[in-house]
Amino acid sequence: MGIPPHGLGIARKLLPTRPAWDDWPCRKGTHASALPRLSKGKTIKEELKQVVDKAEDVTNSRVLEFLARAGFAVSGILHLLVGAIAVRLAMGGTGHADFSGAVAELATMPVGPFLLWGSFAACSALSLWQAGDAIFDFNHQATKKKVKNKAKAALQAIVYGVLALTLWHFAMGTGTGNDNGKATSDFTISMMGAPGGVAVLVVIGLAVAVTGVAYGMRGPKRSFEKQLRMPAAAAAKKAVLSLGIAGYLAKGLVLLLTGLLIVIATIKAHPEDSTGLDGGLRALRDQPMGPYLLAAVGAGLVCYGAYMIMRARLAKMTR
Repeated sequence: MGIPPHGLGIARKLLPTRPAWDDWPCRKGTHASALPRLSKGKTIKEELKQVVDKAEDVTNSRVLEFLARAGFAVSGILHLLVGAIAVRLAMGGTGHADFSGAVAELATMPVGPFLLWGSFAACSALSLWQAGDAIFDFNHQATKKKVKNKAKAALQAIVYGVLALTLWHFAMGTGTGNDNGKATSDFTISMMGAPGGVAVLVVIGLAVAVTGVAYGMRGPKRSFEKQLRMPAAAAAKKAVLSLGIAGYLAKGLVLLLTGLLIVIATIKAHPEDSTGLDGGLRALRDQPMGPYLLAAVGAGLVCYGAYMIMRARLAKMTR
């Protein structure tokens, strides 16, 4: 005897409907125990995203921005000191015309320890800010431009990180004015003894020299303007432009000399002559009309320092 049609409807409501084969968790050999792992994997992915979002929030915080701006000012003060030491060398004086020499002079000031720890915090913050730019910023740009800007920000993060490390050594009482020169010389010596080290050093020296040319071109081209919110007053704008042009020319020349010194010291197998920024400036002093050229470069570095102090106020920091 068959089931009445209305009985079939009641049976469908009372009995559970068998799921389609595609809905079974064990479809195509998938073991049911994989379900917790999938859920866990999704949770880990969400947690990682939350960590990344939190890190981005930190690098965008107002506190970090304030400290990063202070980092520009610290960089400016140190360039002022390097420029002053260079002028002093041109006049027959003594000193180390590099950042370790500048920090050594900073440490001798009446509030030296306070200045060192404050400068360390500011440069560390600026390094972190630049690292945040390298990781989180420029993603909306075209691929070529994005890669270029991210690489530039990453390089700046390393530069300010090294500067922060120099300040930390002095704050801890373990730094000396010759640290940068000795570190560069020791690195050159160790690289020359390594397989392929000579070629690597030549490439590094050429890269520094090319960077110097690029820096120097920023001055006359005034490309540094895009980094700033220029003041409305004509006199203030003119001052910023003048300091920036002179400063970038001097900074570029110093980097060019430093890179060429690395290449020459490597080729001539005199790694002890590769002493970084201080060595490059001393090499300039030994040239015809060298003291006058060194004094001019020192004055230019003073201009760059003043520009960086202004940049602390005028820099475009928001992403």
